[in-house]
Amino acid sequence: QARLVEFGGGSVQPGGSLRLSCTVSGSLFKIAIMGWYRQTPGKQRELVADITGDGATKYAEFVKGRFTISRDNSKNSVYLEMDNLKPEDTAVYYCHLEKPPYIQATIRDYWGQGTQVTVSA
Repeated sequence: QARLVEFGGGSVQPGGSLRLSCTVSGSLFKIAIMGWYRQTPGKQRELVADITGDGATKYAEFVKGRFTISRDNSKNSVYLEMDNLKPEDTAVYYCHLEKPPYIQATIRDYWGQGTQVTVSA
């Protein structure tokens, strides 16, 4: 019902920037809550930021002031602009789609395959 593909990851020095993109195939994008999560080896996947269909955003405290999430509903895409990157931002970043709660479905969400972000000198 939905397929998510991320791109834009890479390796940067501390203080650098990266812009991640996620494109979605499916009909639910415009009303879905889209999010970016990240995961490092041995740790739980954690929420970085999310954005509702009408543009309301939420950020984890550790990225406030540095990351910006946005979406373009005409392109079925969500983005994560990452500025002033730190070594602790190193992780695999995943795109996430959550169906609205009023939609009845067995599968409530979908994940992308992930894209690696590495921040080091």
